[in-house]
Amino acid sequence: MKNGELKICYIGGGSRNWAWVLMQDLAFEKEISGRIELYDIKPEDAKTNEIIGNALMKKYNGGRWKFHAGLSLEDSLEGSDFVFVSILPGDFEEMAADVHAPERYGIYQSVGDTAGAGGIIRALRTIPIFREIARAVREHAPGAWVINYTNPMTVCTRTLYREFPEIKAFGCCHEVFNTQKLLAAVLEEAGLAPAGGIKREDLTTRVLGINHFTWIDKASWKGVDIFPYYKKFAERYAQSGFRGAKAATTFAAGGAETGDPDEAERKKYFSSAERVKMDLFIRYGLIAAAGDRHLAEFCPHSWYLASPAQTESWGFALTPVSWRIANREKLIRRARTYRDGTETMIPVESGEEGIKILKALLGIRNLVTNVNMPNLGQMPDLPSGAVVETNASFTRDSVEPLMSDGLPADVRALVMPHVLAQEGIVEAVFEEDREKAFRVFSHDSAVQALPLSDARTLFDEMCSKTGAAGW
Repeated sequence: MKNGELKICYIGGGSRNWAWVLMQDLAFEKEISGRIELYDIKPEDAKTNEIIGNALMKKYNGGRWKFHAGLSLEDSLEGSDFVFVSILPGDFEEMAADVHAPERYGIYQSVGDTAGAGGIIRALRTIPIFREIARAVREHAPGAWVINYTNPMTVCTRTLYREFPEIKAFGCCHEVFNTQKLLAAVLEEAGLAPAGGIKREDLTTRVLGINHFTWIDKASWKGVDIFPYYKKFAERYAQSGFRGAKAATTFAAGGAETGDPDEAERKKYFSSAERVKMDLFIRYGLIAAAGDRHLAEFCPHSWYLASPAQTESWGFALTPVSWRIANREKLIRRARTYRDGTETMIPVESGEEGIKILKALLGIRNLVTNVNMPNLGQMPDLPSGAVVETNASFTRDSVEPLMSDGLPADVRALVMPHVLAQEGIVEAVFEEDREKAFRVFSHDSAVQALPLSDARTLFDEMCSKTGAAGW
């Protein structure tokens, strides 16, 4: 920190989603100020966000934050106190191969960015980028806190630590926030809510697992155990589904690449009836704490994703990448209108916790929230060093994961194959071992159903279309 002013480097600073979320949240922030260096491989997008951000700050926050489009990653990082990483590895055309190439073999994916065939191929593209980021941080901002929002979250965070073991990094995800919002709705339906309802922040939840496959084994509100109420709720809505809880954050339903499109179309592809959550609770007795679209991809393929019709029957949708591509064009047009001043961005607080985390690390106000970090014993039943998602305590220049007893054996049996796949794919890239990468790919539960020759053909095709594993 120089002259009391923070320096934040935003890698992926041309973003039309998370960067806009940060801008809007900063418009309401009065306690801290500083400079944000926006670095992007598309400098024109970072320059557009510089103009948008500065106009927003001037109008709503007295210019407490200055945005600047950096021309190089090195200069943008130099002397930074914090580093945000929010990038799209490759482009949506490459993501189309992640999601849709496996469909010819009967493998359907609702997201395709974390688990399964698509998540593995995306990881192969992403890991080399994060190795470069880790090396640049080590050289130009070794003491900075690095906050990752990029998927696959676990693999990205693991890569940062493997490349630069002394890095101070963690991953943030809002999927748990949405589940907390649902639990607040459970209490409200039970008639326990005061006037004005219950805020998700007022709940106490213990989070266990890995990103997008998180679980809650304890949940309470003002001393009230939520589990008995959730059990009745799940039994009531397990067949019909429930769509009463509002998204916890402005962009929660759409994920990190979708922005703010037409509401009806967005809901078509990103909302859910919460049936997967409730089914997993009935099966295992723990509250699954991610969106149904993510949870389904971690479970046996036959449960929720055997066909588009089955997925629809569970109350969620397969999101076509063509929608993401069309939505990107809408956001590009909107960015131009913001930049040119023909339309004004009106800030709305997102409900994300990035600013709260910054302030906790600065010693302004402590915070306990869920975070993705290497396993130092907080998940004693999962491999040491693997990145896990649990609660952690944020204080001045410190993040301490909170210890737990781990997962029950039956739930751990679901989670462990994905932990090993994530570890395996990081190893394969660091060793530049294409065969090891293929073995991880072929061990995925959906790919295992294919003849080995088909699995090989699919792997080679997906890699060739996305530039992955080109060693």
